Amino acid sequence: MGKVAIIGVGQSSFVRGYPGSIRELAFEGFKEALKDARITTAEIDASVICSAPEYDKQRSPSGVIAEYLGLTPQPTFYVETLCSSSSTGLRLAYSLVKSGLHKVVAVIGFQKMSEISSQESQERMGRGADIQWESPFGTMMPAYYAMYARAHMERYGTTLEDLALIRVKSSVYGQMNEKAVYRKPVTLEMFEDPQNPMSGPVASPLRVGDCCANADGSSCVIVANEEMAKSLCEKPVWILGIGAASAPVNLAGRDLFTGLSVAQRAAEVAYKMAGVGPKDIDVAEVHDCFTIAELMAYENLGFAKPGEGKELIRGRETYKEGSIPVNVDGGLLSKGHPIGATGGSQIRTIVLQLRGEAGPMQVKDPEIGLVHNIGGVGLYGNVTILGR
Repeated sequence: MGKVAIIGVGQSSFVRGYPGSIRELAFEGFKEALKDARITTAEIDASVICSAPEYDKQRSPSGVIAEYLGLTPQPTFYVETLCSSSSTGLRLAYSLVKSGLHKVVAVIGFQKMSEISSQESQERMGRGADIQWESPFGTMMPAYYAMYARAHMERYGTTLEDLALIRVKSSVYGQMNEKAVYRKPVTLEMFEDPQNPMSGPVASPLRVGDCCANADGSSCVIVANEEMAKSLCEKPVWILGIGAASAPVNLAGRDLFTGLSVAQRAAEVAYKMAGVGPKDIDVAEVHDCFTIAELMAYENLGFAKPGEGKELIRGRETYKEGSIPVNVDGGLLSKGHPIGATGGSQIRTIVLQLRGEAGPMQVKDPEIGLVHNIGGVGLYGNVTILGR
């Protein structure tokens, strides 16, 4: 049915406590994408709404949000794969357009995490694991990723400083990103100072500075078929490859603890579909919910061999001027992580990069970009490859 393109992207500011409702929050990202695509709601013939449930009281938010945004009576769909919900939403939108069922589809991700307390939020996140055999024993997200960090350190000699260097890089670009929730500088000295909050223990070996922050936010990606894209958009960004995978929910069923097999599998599929390899990627957004997650992504995506990801951050190769710029918008660590909106925000960053519209965060003349978005503790994995 021809190629599929992204013709518009938008994102709200990621904030600690959004004062409005979820429908108003969703509108923030949607209105920016609509303006970016230079279309009206009449030209959108389907919508995909993405979030993780149980953060607000609204059941089946898709219908409510579609109505508020003026997207009825067109069909709307609700997608949930935890933290990877809106990149899964893009996969659905791609399929709907590629099949010919729809011409223009809006993918809207949102999360208003401030509706509940931090303690309640951790408990909800824990439910992303098996509620019978794992989460009742206190295995929250930081504890899970701490196990991966410990395994990586034991096998490859990765250090606390290597992890801290990733957070330092994140803060460099978070300060530039007007949409980010955390826009303050972070230094290695902050991790070494026992009086600094960044050095505080969370789940050994992870410290406060190794963890991303919850946030409220929304994102929107508008997808169109080739004919519509060429008629509506001056700079369409094409979806070249789209890979996805899943893994056993229980860690007892995993055979890899120094990386995420879903990322490896999804990347293999996406690279093959796009006809490219790791060396062809000019800029990447990876799911850095914790510093160790970004380090593992370097290796799972083929930017470095297993155990050698730390050399990329030590050599500043993942900075904007490096050989493979990664998360030059601050990533989840600085930008924030409103679960349902995260994947769409990552996609927006790469689209802006490929269009040369990323401002102070712009990488020099990128042609191919990659988005790596993980749901849960490696339960779901999405890798999307985009080209200008």
